[in-house]
Amino acid sequence: MRYIWTIIWAFLLSFMAAYVISNMSGGSFAFSQVIVTTILFTLAAIILGEGVIKDADEA
Repeated sequence: MRYIWTIIWAFLLSFMAAYVISNMSGGSFAFSQVIVTTILFTLAAIILGEGVIKDADEA
């Protein structure tokens, strides 16, 4: 379930970032950019959450 929420939040944050950046730069909004950024955010969150970041008790 946490992976589903990670994907949902990554999609929402990617959509917001792409919309704001495209409007500020005066360019056109590209939904494909949102999908690519969502995949990158999701992979980064899963990799960081599962392996790289450790609890203080485990260190």
